[in-house]
Amino acid sequence: MSFSLPVLLLISLAYLLTLFGIAHATERGRLPGRWVRHPLVYTLSLGVYAGTWAVYGAVGVAAEYGYGFLAYYLGISGAFLLAPVLLNPIMRIGRAYQLTSLADLFAFRYRSQWAGTLVTITSGMSLMALLSMQIKAVSDSAGLLTPNASPNAISILFSLIVVLFAMLFGSRRDQTSGSHQGLVVAIAFDSLVKLGAMLLLGGTILFSVFDGLGGLEEWLALPSTGVSALTLKIEDGSWRALMLMSFAGALVLPHMYHMIFSENPSPRALSRASWGLPLYLLLLGLPVPLILWGGMAMPVTDGPAMFAITTAQALGSPWLTILMYVAGLSAASGLMIVSTLALAGMVLNHLVLPLRTPRDQDDIYRWLRWTKRFLIAVIIFAALLFHELLGRELDLSTLGILSLSGVLQLLPGALGVIYWPEGNRKGLISGLVAGLTLWATTLVLPLSRATDPLDWITVLPVTLEYDNWPIFTFISLGVNIVTFALVSIVSRTSPEEISAAQACSLGALSRPQRRELIATSSSEFVRHLAEPLGYNVAKREVVRAQEQLELPPVEYRPYQLRRLRDQIEINLSGLMGPSVAQDLVQRHLGFKPMASSRTAQDIQYVERALGEYENRLTGLAGELDNLRRHYRQTLQNLPIPACSVGDDGEILMWNQAIAELTGISADEVVGARLQALPPHWRDLMEEFVHGPDLRRYKHRLDLRGRPHWLNLHKAALAGPDHPEGGSIILVEDQTETRLLEDELMHSERLASVGRLAAGVAHEVGNPVTGISSLAQNLKLETDNPDILETADQIQQQTRRISNILQSLMNFARTGNHAQANRYEPVGIRRCVDESVNLLSLSDRGRGLDYINQCPEDLLVLGDEQRLVQVFVNLLANARDASPEGGRIRVSGNRDEYSAIIEIADEGSGIPPEQLDHIFEPFYTTKGASQGTGLGLSLVYSIVEEHYGTINVESPADRESGRGTLVRLKLPAYEPEIDNGSEGDYQGS
Repeated sequence: MSFSLPVLLLISLAYLLTLFGIAHATERGRLPGRWVRHPLVYTLSLGVYAGTWAVYGAVGVAAEYGYGFLAYYLGISGAFLLAPVLLNPIMRIGRAYQLTSLADLFAFRYRSQWAGTLVTITSGMSLMALLSMQIKAVSDSAGLLTPNASPNAISILFSLIVVLFAMLFGSRRDQTSGSHQGLVVAIAFDSLVKLGAMLLLGGTILFSVFDGLGGLEEWLALPSTGVSALTLKIEDGSWRALMLMSFAGALVLPHMYHMIFSENPSPRALSRASWGLPLYLLLLGLPVPLILWGGMAMPVTDGPAMFAITTAQALGSPWLTILMYVAGLSAASGLMIVSTLALAGMVLNHLVLPLRTPRDQDDIYRWLRWTKRFLIAVIIFAALLFHELLGRELDLSTLGILSLSGVLQLLPGALGVIYWPEGNRKGLISGLVAGLTLWATTLVLPLSRATDPLDWITVLPVTLEYDNWPIFTFISLGVNIVTFALVSIVSRTSPEEISAAQACSLGALSRPQRRELIATSSSEFVRHLAEPLGYNVAKREVVRAQEQLELPPVEYRPYQLRRLRDQIEINLSGLMGPSVAQDLVQRHLGFKPMASSRTAQDIQYVERALGEYENRLTGLAGELDNLRRHYRQTLQNLPIPACSVGDDGEILMWNQAIAELTGISADEVVGARLQALPPHWRDLMEEFVHGPDLRRYKHRLDLRGRPHWLNLHKAALAGPDHPEGGSIILVEDQTETRLLEDELMHSERLASVGRLAAGVAHEVGNPVTGISSLAQNLKLETDNPDILETADQIQQQTRRISNILQSLMNFARTGNHAQANRYEPVGIRRCVDESVNLLSLSDRGRGLDYINQCPEDLLVLGDEQRLVQVFVNLLANARDASPEGGRIRVSGNRDEYSAIIEIADEGSGIPPEQLDHIFEPFYTTKGASQGTGLGLSLVYSIVEEHYGTINVESPADRESGRGTLVRLKLPAYEPEIDNGSEGDYQGS
């Protein structure tokens, strides 16, 4: 049974277009999301591991090694059953640092570009044999169906088709996402086709060739030498080596690393795959003995490796034959697409970019995309060249052994990533070079029949031949491991490697230093990164990292900037590889030189990392973490406002009490410097933290229109167990205590002054009343003009004495702090208007112009009547000093938390020698009988009662030397706000 080449080519294109259609529909969101994200899809996509081995190679190995073919499935099944301790740690590291390939993982862990490059070269050399195996399988199967077609032509056509579809599958426009969901769904469909075709062929053979299980048992009971090959022929060396290589494949095969870790949707999906993939491989292996036995029983003349095609032909079923061809095509194309996609990314990140970083590219994403497409084509054509030169002459099992034994050399380094922090780059590279040298000498050259490099050695206990490949596989791996261990032990490990090892090891926690970056804001990040990446790419990467960390558009806090720097490096690592990303970030987002050798560690990073562990810590570590949480919660819930500050001024802790006092939440300031606080808190904290005083008592600070009195205490954190230094600040709010003290003092003062006023009123008021009565009687008893004038003067003086007594009583009743708790918002403009209206009732100053320029929204917290009394006194003084037709201007404005009111007149001013005395009781600059001297004293007391200040400048106009300016400063009224709202200062 044969087919024409055009028909076979059309079938191949139709199937691959179907795969592309599935992938395209997935990427466009045309398939239900619950289907696409289902763990079963991810599990089936891992079936790419089988490749053409499932359809062709397994049957050939079963004919040679019996049930040993199962080792290829058992090894990787064991790796997945150990997923919690083997695969999950790698996935955690890869997700955290955007490590999309094994080369990225090695370069990150061992902090060496050479490590990543060597892994890439090793993977590339090994994959040549694996890709050649896929090309050979498709070429041989197509040759059986089209005997007249040229094998070379089939190989070239297949390679061209795979190049096209690999470019379409793997190089999308969105370079910021490492996931190819469409590819995952397409490969899952591939796996279903393989499994369905194999089960269908096995079932057809069982019932068509053997007439069911009974016939199969009868046939197996026949004394056939061909059947005995599948009984118990499991040679120790071969199946153990194959199982070990299969186990390692889960970690070191590029396409498996890509599908397991880079395309993983969630840890839950990997948990399901830990038993789902072994079940799938078990089902995939069930038909293999049936196909082998069917080929023996029919009999089929071609080799066992092609029994999947030849048995279908022998059964005379065209559709079954085409289905098995499509299954082989599906297996080969899926593995080649995923492998070349993964390997192209490794070559780009670890061979191309270290040699040529695209600094002069306007669109780096476009450059990376087309470079990756070019590398995909180069890799596939290199595999085609290998196939034409060597692979065509080798059987499928030999090609598989060459490939798997090559990537097996990467297993020690991969296990060292998570289980051996002491391993270093020198040991890794030395071990790889030693192991690869032996691999090439004892396996590649002899098995490829190119040459026998050790033929001059005649005392070898074993010969370099195919049957001894397990021995040399174990020898090369053993030399690799021993060299890796010895060199790592005797050589020095760099601090960068130690830090990376801590980040990779299970349960380890790195403690980075708390250093200051050169760039002080996110906008400076863009400017610094614009040099290597271009402005648009730099802006996009910074914004992307900010969105991932949920940071504001403008970020300046040192701790958050360090997080932003790390996230940018992680993102660039997924784009360019960890070595290039690390070099780029270190050069353009560097730290400032350390001022001293003692640099504090980033406690915020440690807190965040420990928080991510949640309840995963057990034993002593869990108890210590519980103790840490207890002490931290104690500090957070402490009723006394407290914060801790590093020696560099970075805020490390900000508890709930200080957040309520300041109105600034911890999220806004932890990790920021003291300079980021609002001005009044910034000035206080900086002065106290950097000053010599350890205590400060009753410091006044105006908050939300109200004065507060604070006690501050400072203690150093430095000590034998805490060499980083820093301070802890306790802030006691003494406002209520101060108000109570003032009220008590004022009550005592008021009582004494009241007694004095009562005594004065009694002792002076009664004689004055008598004098006034006598003067009035005197006026009634005489008509003498001189006596009448004298009597009038006596009455005027007694009235003046009465006014003085009344002013004294008013002064005694001022400054009552008990009223402070009943203060209400007062509009300054309204107070001034009312004062002007009261003054206009008098005949004096009718020719003056009062100008009120106070804004309507200028409010203070106080007693409106008392403030009106202030403005009446001040405006009256300005009126008395102003010339006829003059102007008195009242203006006001808001200055942060204070209201500033200025009253300016155009009078003659106050002499400098009198300015220091104008607020003293009974001191006046007016003429006799024009003032008591208590007006400004009363004003001063009322202003002080409102926790304000008053000062006088004269002359107000320096050029003319005239005018007086009175400036009042009162705490501005602010409505009560939520704690978080004051954080708006950050964006200013």
